Amino acid sequence: MGEKSVQKKQFILDTARKVFVEKGYKNVTMKDIVEACEISRGGLYLYFNSTEEILLALLQQEADETDDVFTRSITEEDSAADILTLFLKEQKKELLRKKNNLMMAVYEYSFAKKDKKNSMLKKQFEAGAKVIEKLIESGIASGEFYCENPKGAANNIMYVLEGMKINSQTMGITESMVDEQLLYIMEGLIIE
Repeated sequence: MGEKSVQKKQFILDTARKVFVEKGYKNVTMKDIVEACEISRGGLYLYFNSTEEILLALLQQEADETDDVFTRSITEEDSAADILTLFLKEQKKELLRKKNNLMMAVYEYSFAKKDKKNSMLKKQFEAGAKVIEKLIESGIASGEFYCENPKGAANNIMYVLEGMKINSQTMGITESMVDEQLLYIMEGLIIE
């Protein structure tokens, strides 16, 4: 794909993000994206075949960006506690982001899919839990953390994060609410 094509595809993704943020997933049509991008239907179909494909591309792009930020921020001197704190800070940013937040579209998409066993949310949850479990195990090995059940603790942390994501979309969530929960998580692991 040439540079101009890459730029056009990115423009479509950036514009579609705004449409998904505004309308969710289930109410977005390819026509909506064509109109928002001010391109022809054929021009859109050169890059994407469905709203599902566009949403999945956006989510992959978001995951890649988060991974890049997370990976770039970690140094060899960082402890397991430092890395877990960084992970939780990234989650906090996502929880508090009001603009360009795709959470409602993601939940709508997940509810619409029939295959719950292999859902995108399930895969994200499991990947996050695995990262946290490895960090907890590393922290136990270095003497930073105490935890009898790293896998259970990792799943619990992911359930707390997922619950806060839902709260952020339904009831609203404040920075102090997020901080309180994240502090509780860390206090439950760190050896004093």
